[in-house]
Amino acid sequence: MATAKKPAAKKPAAKKAAAKKPVAKKAPAKKAVAKKAAPAKKAVAKKAVAKKAPAKKVVAKKAVAKKKAAPRKPNAAFMKPVTPSAVLAAVIGSNAAPRTEITKKVWDYIKKFKLQNATNKRMIDADDKLKAVFGGKKQVSMFEMTKLISGHLK
Repeated sequence: MATAKKPAAKKPAAKKAAAKKPVAKKAPAKKAVAKKAAPAKKAVAKKAVAKKAPAKKVVAKKAVAKKKAAPRKPNAAFMKPVTPSAVLAAVIGSNAAPRTEITKKVWDYIKKFKLQNATNKRMIDADDKLKAVFGGKKQVSMFEMTKLISGHLK
């Protein structure tokens, strides 16, 4: 039984040496330590090269599989025309349009009147028209804005 435990103790030690390899590369300033560790690195490097070669083949097979996939189609729910409420129509117009186009039109309005906060670009400073859309809030984050806009769509 004692002989069975000794090889098991050596295997984790070999793994620790492999784990220390990247750390040794980061500190080449200590020349004396690097010279002593150099023979050990060569042996570990050969093993690492042998392990990396099969990994590259697996990546190549995955790339081929991805090319065979069909092109992605847009979700029909996003492309369905929706009608904006009267409050939102004052900002973007009253024509029915998909949600994606309505969001683009709101962003065009924000950029046209420079309503994006200069210090924190994620925040939108509302003018009178947008304040009605945002439920009376003076400032809204861009993520909250889309949620508030969706409440004005039918």
